Amino acid sequence: MRDISTHWQRGVFVTGTDTGIGKTLVSAILCRAWNATYWKPLQTGLADEDGDTPTVRDLAGLDPSRIIPPAYAFQAPLAPLAAGDLENVTVNPGRLVLPQVPGPLVVEGAGGLMVPVREDMMIVDLIERLGLPVALVTRSGLGTINHTLLSLEALRRRGILVLGVVPVGPPNPGNERDIAHFGKTPILFRVPQFDAITETVVSELSGHVPSLDVLQQQISQ
Repeated sequence: MRDISTHWQRGVFVTGTDTGIGKTLVSAILCRAWNATYWKPLQTGLADEDGDTPTVRDLAGLDPSRIIPPAYAFQAPLAPLAAGDLENVTVNPGRLVLPQVPGPLVVEGAGGLMVPVREDMMIVDLIERLGLPVALVTRSGLGTINHTLLSLEALRRRGILVLGVVPVGPPNPGNERDIAHFGKTPILFRVPQFDAITETVVSELSGHVPSLDVLQQQISQ
């Protein structure tokens, strides 16, 4: 097993098998559990909403000092490449560098792994560049096994460390069992379905998240 000590000091990249899958909620839970700083480097869709950064700030109860503004923020609810084209902006990889912060950093991606960032970069390329381990957010229901296993395979082909999978939605033990078995990855924690997501809910769920020390020991074994 390669040395992961530097990765663990820096944090985790939260990605998912699709868009709108629960990455922002999971990011808020991780920030609360690990007292982490949050960064979403590529934000789109600001024409329709305030963005994920204020959502995580409010749900996790983060101090402003633990929020890093996006490197790029686009209006259209599209992939960064397409949204940037509409504003005549090309993402500069030189701006997608991990900020230096005290303690762990939770970085949230945009959409899934194969979402285009620029003509020669997708989200999975960004993850590889940043060098962080991944928490993969998935749906709990029908179709998730295929999508999750494909995403795990794509990550591992790049040599990207996967901490585990986070199913979101109604409990489905069968899907979790098969994902853990065929994907050879643990279920990191679960996010059940709620009528409303509040800071209290995030606080309660954060109590089910393994500590970074425990995860490091498990991965290193």
